Amino acid sequence: MSNTATERKAFFKRLRGQETDGAEMSFIDHLEVLRWHLFRSVIVLFVVALVVFFYVNWIFDNIILAPTRNTFISNHVFCWLGHKLHLGDSLCMSPVSFQLLGSTVTGPFMSAIDISFLGAIIIAFPYLMWELWRFIKPALSKKEISYATGSIGWVSLCFFTGAAFGYFILAPFTFNFLAGFQLGHLGVYKYMPTLDNYIDTLTSIIMGCGLAFELPVLVYVLSKLGIIGPQFLIKYRKYAYVIIIVLAAFVSPSPDWTSQLIVAVPLIVLYEIGIFLSKKVYREKAKAEAQWD
Repeated sequence: MSNTATERKAFFKRLRGQETDGAEMSFIDHLEVLRWHLFRSVIVLFVVALVVFFYVNWIFDNIILAPTRNTFISNHVFCWLGHKLHLGDSLCMSPVSFQLLGSTVTGPFMSAIDISFLGAIIIAFPYLMWELWRFIKPALSKKEISYATGSIGWVSLCFFTGAAFGYFILAPFTFNFLAGFQLGHLGVYKYMPTLDNYIDTLTSIIMGCGLAFELPVLVYVLSKLGIIGPQFLIKYRKYAYVIIIVLAAFVSPSPDWTSQLIVAVPLIVLYEIGIFLSKKVYREKAKAEAQWD
């Protein structure tokens, strides 16, 4: 192990109240190490964003606007599923007809920048997690490091799965619902969203779902730390289900139960996976304590 890594491990041990071997490294030194991790992350994000910006027109036409079209693959799948289940066209989403507006001269350019960095964050997410892991690794014991084996892969998989769920399922449902929602019965409101509002909404859906799908990983970590347990998750399960169902009712494009289940089931499955992981952690802890006794 290098001298720098040894000093960083000693610093983290002191923060945790553990004995050290005398290696010294100041808080400023750790900020310097963190600065280099952040610097490399920013450089990678910038390079990937430049590549995305080079293809931004194609991305805007074929990816950003795709969830609003009836040719979107999710629309075909859900429409086919509705017919197979003998639900008629209840799961078929009509195309969202609108023309995006802009109120500033720099609107299109700034939106292109937003799209570029959104794409860069999604593409470079595993690398960002790797840089974070490299920074915190010296603070962990060999046992804790063994627990974290493969964590970057699992965190990235959960994020990409959530981002895909948000883009292919939640986004078309959301835009279809919002485009058809009317306030009042006089028809005085004309649906004409701005370009930045559309991109911000799509970004919130994709990133929000990507982070929401990290729930199993978060539960696993909190269970390892002893902050929460399976009893807590089971106790509040019914309240979590109510929140998920209410959320699905607002997002679904139609009031029938089938479309609501399509949105609610993945979130319920995530919650149940969290309970399973928490139980597994506590069983392992109980087994280790029994062996110690």
